[in-house]
Amino acid sequence: MTEQSIWMRKVAADPDHSTWFIERFRSMARAGDDLAGEARLVDAMVPRHARILDAGCGSGRVGGALAEAGHDVVGVDVDPALIEAAEQDHPGPRWLVGDLAELDLPSQGITTPFDAVVCAGNVMTFLAPTTRRDVLTRIRAHLAPGGRAAIGFGAGRGYEFGEFFADAAACALEPDMLLSTWDLRPFRDDSTFLVALLRPA
Repeated sequence: MTEQSIWMRKVAADPDHSTWFIERFRSMARAGDDLAGEARLVDAMVPRHARILDAGCGSGRVGGALAEAGHDVVGVDVDPALIEAAEQDHPGPRWLVGDLAELDLPSQGITTPFDAVVCAGNVMTFLAPTTRRDVLTRIRAHLAPGGRAAIGFGAGRGYEFGEFFADAAACALEPDMLLSTWDLRPFRDDSTFLVALLRPA
């Protein structure tokens, strides 16, 4: 049994937390806000009709946009309420409840590896620290040969970028490109956000 994620600890402390999160993004969508920036980057990384894993998919905004772009998407999140919202708001992808630290999609009949894995929305900072390397290992295990992972999160959330780079290296993932935003601005030493495109070492 893995350590409970920081996200699920928040849910346990505040049962309305998931509902707040869902409604926040539904409200932004109704307002016409641009919620597909991460999906545009990932779409540019892969061939048409690619297989994409949305790891920590939340209520489905990234995976849903990628499915609309014609990709074959599987989304996984530990929070059942978020998966239910993804099913309602973004029908089409396969949405699954699961702990990323124990991710084993072949055991659920999903045996074809993925051209890309996207892990957006500060997912890495909501993991239990003891499971970070487990999650990175499971992400790598689900990548097809030549596949890449796009992982983004902000500074000041308890997971230093240097620590993340060390964890990725320990899990046989190496940087292909480092960005400071999902709209392709280069990563610098003073960047407050990281988007790491990683490939199997």
